[in-house]
Amino acid sequence: MTLSRATRRIRRWIVLLLFLSTVINYLDRQNLSILARTIQNDLHISDIQYSNVVQAFLLAYTLSYLMAGRLTDWLGTRVGMAVFIVWWSIADMLTSLSRSVWMLGGFRFLLGMGEPGNYTAAPKAVAEWFAPKERALVIGIYTAGAMLGATIAPPVIVSLASRFNWHTVFLFTGSLGLFWVIPWLWVYRRPEDHPRVGPEDLQILRAGSEASAGTARLEGSPWIAALRSRETWLLTLGRLLTDPVWYFYLFWLPKYLGDARHITLPEVGRITWIVYLAADVGCITGGWLSGKLIQRGFTAPASRIRVMAIAVFLAPLSVLVPRAASPLIAVLIAAAVVFAHLLWQTCLSTLVVDLNPRHMMGTVFGIVAAGSGLGGMISTNLIGRLVTHYSYTPVFLVMGFMHPLAFVLVRRLRKASVAAH
Repeated sequence: MTLSRATRRIRRWIVLLLFLSTVINYLDRQNLSILARTIQNDLHISDIQYSNVVQAFLLAYTLSYLMAGRLTDWLGTRVGMAVFIVWWSIADMLTSLSRSVWMLGGFRFLLGMGEPGNYTAAPKAVAEWFAPKERALVIGIYTAGAMLGATIAPPVIVSLASRFNWHTVFLFTGSLGLFWVIPWLWVYRRPEDHPRVGPEDLQILRAGSEASAGTARLEGSPWIAALRSRETWLLTLGRLLTDPVWYFYLFWLPKYLGDARHITLPEVGRITWIVYLAADVGCITGGWLSGKLIQRGFTAPASRIRVMAIAVFLAPLSVLVPRAASPLIAVLIAAAVVFAHLLWQTCLSTLVVDLNPRHMMGTVFGIVAAGSGLGGMISTNLIGRLVTHYSYTPVFLVMGFMHPLAFVLVRRLRKASVAAH
């Protein structure tokens, strides 16, 4: 049995829209780090104050995940995604009004409140429309959208800021999300509610799509059931330990190249895209590899963990970045680390979908992703202090060992995952 042409077309549109939403999400997020030095000089903001602004974003980001997941399950994927993207788009546009560090921090706090909705609604959409063997690749594709946003952000943002000013950049990037909402509301429905999905297509979509692992254990109140789940806590700790690596390369690499390597803003724009292109490749590779392992007979969770093991061997290259002979070599090493992290993140995110039922997907994913925000919030403050009082070198050293440490925890999922399938 195969899906009808109409249903296949709908699924392609859904993947495209999820991809574009994460492109926009990261343009809205990355604009501050690209323009950090310009904004700092204009508003007279120190490195410590800049780290506090980033921390304000991450504080809201962390707290909002706990609410966004439950709100997504309550509102549904379609409405929930629209509400969050409108919120964060307006918050990004308001950033253009910043005249002090307090205003900048306040508007980034509002941005942080809205952005998690993309990452609680998107996996719920994947669970509703795609089978287990397809999920990692779809999650890899839309996560690659985030990396594409980060890849194109340096040249686009630098070009806009050079032609106009940094205020205009936030107005432009913020407006994109408001246009995105129109086709989303037009296209997206649950398969059960979609007028173009027939009974046969619905049967195919639902065959094996309800996670068997943990479904019985997670009945009842979504919050209570999720917090009692051992898998939820292991995955949350995995995100808490490893996502600071991504936040560091996202928020601090452009500053590192300018502050420690002494290259200009246009030069930063010309070479940092390499790092985020590597992240794109990591997203797709992680999804593709785990899908191939499933085809060879591995369970879905076991396939994800095997791919994550590859990242454990590449991530420690981070320690070599400050020792690189040139800025370009430093960026190439950073690209290898980011490639490894996105292999890891794609598979870890798919594990959340694999191990939980659809009706509480947003709630569980919100809790797990809150670990990401908490780890980023704690690490950003420490990074700001280390950079101010010492250098970037100890930061790169620590980042090199976060994935191996987290893998010790994530491997404990293997026994439960295999037994559940």
